[in-house]
Amino acid sequence: MSKHNASRHDVGYQSVSDDYLDKRQLKHGAAGWILLAGLGVSYVISGDFAGWNFGLASGGFGGMLIATLLMAIMYTGMVFTLAELSSSLPTAGGGYSFARRAMGPWGGYITGTAILLEYAIAPAAIAIFIGGYVESLIGVNGPLVYAAFYAVFVGIHLWGAGEALKIMIGITALAVLAIGVFIIGMLPHFSIDNLFDIAPDQSTVGASMFLPHGFMGVWSALPFAMWLFLAVEGVPLAAEEAGDPGRDMPRGIITAMLILLVFAASVLLLAPGGAGAEAMSTSAAPLVDALSAVYGEGNWAAGFVNLIGLAGLIASFFSIIFGYSRQVFALSRAGYLPRGLSLTNARKAPAMALIVPGIIGFLLSLTGEGDLMITMAVFGATISYAMMMLSHILLRRREPDLKRPYVTPGGTLTSGVAMVLALIAFASTFVVSIQAALWSALFYAIMLAYFGLYSRKRLVARAPEEEFEAIASAESELH
Repeated sequence: MSKHNASRHDVGYQSVSDDYLDKRQLKHGAAGWILLAGLGVSYVISGDFAGWNFGLASGGFGGMLIATLLMAIMYTGMVFTLAELSSSLPTAGGGYSFARRAMGPWGGYITGTAILLEYAIAPAAIAIFIGGYVESLIGVNGPLVYAAFYAVFVGIHLWGAGEALKIMIGITALAVLAIGVFIIGMLPHFSIDNLFDIAPDQSTVGASMFLPHGFMGVWSALPFAMWLFLAVEGVPLAAEEAGDPGRDMPRGIITAMLILLVFAASVLLLAPGGAGAEAMSTSAAPLVDALSAVYGEGNWAAGFVNLIGLAGLIASFFSIIFGYSRQVFALSRAGYLPRGLSLTNARKAPAMALIVPGIIGFLLSLTGEGDLMITMAVFGATISYAMMMLSHILLRRREPDLKRPYVTPGGTLTSGVAMVLALIAFASTFVVSIQAALWSALFYAIMLAYFGLYSRKRLVARAPEEEFEAIASAESELH
């Protein structure tokens, strides 16, 4: 029996009506490569405004610098790999689709669930950070703020993908402008001495002015270094809405990554380099506080970045809602999750896939534990990264003739390095917060039990990911 047939016998399929897929259509051609690049930047840009700086508390500047360099290598390798995979297998499932093709239903579901964990929880963390910014602006925070943002931005997505992506680009442009003002404002005040003002903890192994919390500080800083790039891998989730996926997906995701590398280097160097690493390590709004530290309270630059910086948080919040809806849509359409979640409205937006995870995310935001949410999102993300990189390696070996409009530089060496770094980052979540890791593992166990005990025998053969598998099975029989 071929590997394809073996994977098909591991699951069961149920017949669906002729109009099943007609009721589950996304809007093709809504996104060109520029919109996709904007989507990639907007997924991540909130990480430049808040969250990353907690890594300074974990590892000092040196620990955070090493952690960021490692994660930059991982994400760059992963982006090159996903550029190939998304141009070869352009479906709304993204990483789930790649793993489904390479490792069968279980591999696909494990990957898709990991992405879902990341994308359902990350907006909850961002909602908490948004609340902090809103409080600094107008003195209001808490559940009403979280609920308002979820309601407004889920509502815009229900309006339609093309409209939502264009609004997202406008919000992202404002956030980019705020980062530009921050860079120009902080450059004259940069001092290397400010980077190393955290006193070494002599009780830790390897402690120094460069690594004040020793070698373990690097390990602990990894999840926060990821926050500077986390979710750029969501660009392939828009593949079914791209005009020309073979061309647009690689151009979009690689352009986004190049921009994010520049932003990451800028905030990591200039915020602690101007205001001090120790002061930045506990800041709720590090870019704003850095400008206030060098120019005084109430200066126009800090006020501008505070006001417009809210756009950065909104951009990521907005775009990750797009990401989780497409992942839920794809898993539901194929029967892995309840099928009702993939129904699309008159404007071809997946209504329930937007609303249900939004409600769950809002409830999670009520905890107010932004740093806990970051670690839980990283837990899911790193599992999905390792699985996607493994998918690339397996597909290169098993299907060398698969049409690949874009080819990853370095081939499986690139994806192999990214996979090893993803596994290291996964292990770091247990060091940072065993509580977050255990809550994430519980979610994972419930989702895997649902698939193993129920939905595994109720898949939809006509879904695109399953049809890919059927074609591959038929081709393997012919050969």
